[in-house]
Amino acid sequence: MLTRVVVAPSGFKESLSAEAAADAITAGVRRVLPDAEVDRIPLVDGGEGTASALAAATGGRLVSLAATGPVGEPVGTHFALLGPRDTAVVEMAAVAGLSLVPRTRRDPGATTTYGVGELIRAALDQGVRRVLVGCGDSGTSDGGAGALQALGARLLDAEGFELPHGGRELIRLARIDPAGLDPRLDGVELLVACNPFNVLCGERGVARVFGPQKGATPAQVEELSAGLENWARVLTRDLPAVGTDLRHGPGTGASGGLGAGLAALGARLLPRFDVLLDHLDLDARLARADLVVTAEGALDHQTPRGKVPAEVARRAKLYGRPVLALAGTLGEGAHQVPGVDACHGILPAPMALAEALVRGAELLTDATERALRMIVLGTRLPAPAAAQREASGTHRPSTVR
Repeated sequence: MLTRVVVAPSGFKESLSAEAAADAITAGVRRVLPDAEVDRIPLVDGGEGTASALAAATGGRLVSLAATGPVGEPVGTHFALLGPRDTAVVEMAAVAGLSLVPRTRRDPGATTTYGVGELIRAALDQGVRRVLVGCGDSGTSDGGAGALQALGARLLDAEGFELPHGGRELIRLARIDPAGLDPRLDGVELLVACNPFNVLCGERGVARVFGPQKGATPAQVEELSAGLENWARVLTRDLPAVGTDLRHGPGTGASGGLGAGLAALGARLLPRFDVLLDHLDLDARLARADLVVTAEGALDHQTPRGKVPAEVARRAKLYGRPVLALAGTLGEGAHQVPGVDACHGILPAPMALAEALVRGAELLTDATERALRMIVLGTRLPAPAAAQREASGTHRPSTVR
């Protein structure tokens, strides 16, 4: 019998937050198992919803302000002060996320992380001792150049002029002048919660892997890749505090290369789930489950590379718990995600992407109900005769002599 269900989804990009996804799945569970205990654990991966989730988990609060958005215009945004008030959480998606880039202006060569640097400065104004930057759901590919500019670094071309915003400008970078960097950075611990599989440069570099998702054409992908190569070279040369391989180091490609830019300031790049999930007591809650339901917008060959469903499944399997994964789309490799026992797409019929995004909660609730009814049906089927004999201790006599 299923008496305790853990609901541990990520958000569905541009459709549902992790909180909204958890609500939708819970509604579907209730239709089938009205008396079951449902433990909702909306999971954050550093992207959208990270600051609010960690503030809620620690008894902290959000600080609202305006900052420079990814297309260079002011946006309303926030950062979190966690419970003890000595740690700030800066969610880069809240100020430079893809959802803040209008579809008609999706040019990752032009978008900027300048607002991320402004949020870090605002957090420093609160007197915190630690700043945790959550990476994910970015709409940028500037290597964190904008963030460094907001923090006081000057990025200069061969003529000594300051570079404009945007990743396409990095190919012209000749020198970094760090003299104006905010001196308070030396007195705080700067941590970056990121996907360690994302690297800055090379064939698996962030421009090649994620640039097209942000609107880059094939020619722009090559332009951005070349710019990030130059960015890594100049950062390593002009900021001697760099202690990591900025081209291929784990996490350097996080959020369009923001990981590399912050690492050049001395930030520690940490696997995001090691940093974020400890606040949620996830392992202990999974251990008590009869069934674990996780979800994300897409389930495919990229899922094992640091996505929420794969991490949930890995941890659930430490306790032998069955895992159901729901997804907006099931791509190549969806059925081979380690630890996921079954996966189910939420679309009941072909439909336009715009419609699916608007109807995300409804589709997720209905899909949860369909999947749970099949699981419950399976628990009611009679065991095969051989299994029944094994359980009862009776066996057909062998005909072998």
